[in-house]
Amino acid sequence: MNDGTGLEGLRHYPLARRGFVMTSLIAGFTLATTRVDAQGIHTDSTGLEAGEVAIPVSDGKLPGYAARPQGAGPFPIVLVNEEIFGVHEYIKDVCRRLAKQGYLAVAPEIYARHGDLSKMTDIQQIVRDVISKTPDAEVMGTLDSAVAWAGNNHGDHARLGVTGFCRGGRNTWLYAAHNPTLKAAVAWYGPLGGTPTPIQPKTALDLAGEIKCPLLGLYGGQDKSIPEAQIREAEQRAKAAGKTVEIVIYPDAPHGFHADYRPSYRRPDAEDGWKRMLAWFKRYGVA
Repeated sequence: MNDGTGLEGLRHYPLARRGFVMTSLIAGFTLATTRVDAQGIHTDSTGLEAGEVAIPVSDGKLPGYAARPQGAGPFPIVLVNEEIFGVHEYIKDVCRRLAKQGYLAVAPEIYARHGDLSKMTDIQQIVRDVISKTPDAEVMGTLDSAVAWAGNNHGDHARLGVTGFCRGGRNTWLYAAHNPTLKAAVAWYGPLGGTPTPIQPKTALDLAGEIKCPLLGLYGGQDKSIPEAQIREAEQRAKAAGKTVEIVIYPDAPHGFHADYRPSYRRPDAEDGWKRMLAWFKRYGVA
């Protein structure tokens, strides 16, 4: 049943012909995190329309979460790229935080075709069985579908931004190279390297010179998985191609410094990065 908000629950939609593993979003936090702390930040839904959504894709409908201000809009759109742990409460809260700032924020569960992340307890299993088996072209198509959904549900295609965390930061770089209608992108500690495969043929570093919008990269100086030299190389490649890129490296921050449900959280750096992200979106026409 359609309540007019564009935030209808998934259970009102049929599954795709082939069927997806997930029919709704993750209720709690994945067990794969080293330690699950209480959610550091909780953003309520007062003044918002927020909840699970069904995003039409080429082979059915994918679950997602969206939040926007009450009213008709249209509102500027921000795509939110999840970590490898799924669209759980932290990602939902990020969407509500953005909605409080006037955006329609939507986070599609991009890995739902390949596994139920809420039932996986080992990070290596998640990477091996789900992440590595998800083609980049499929991810880009899912994000395109999320943009289309948002445009049909009170969003403004002319004001489109993207952000993402961890693997979602990588996908933010890739989407910035994919979609020419983007106004701005903000990647939080997105991996830049890696070994190309037939279904994931190019790294974020490979595509740094092809981004089609201004990109802000927020990284941790203590993040051993993303060397500073690699970050600077991506910055250099983008700038050499005439692209607008700004890189901020927080000297004492580890990987995942914005994830307020994990021990990696660093509040001062997370808050500074959030302010920079909002300013970036405003400066380049998303707000």
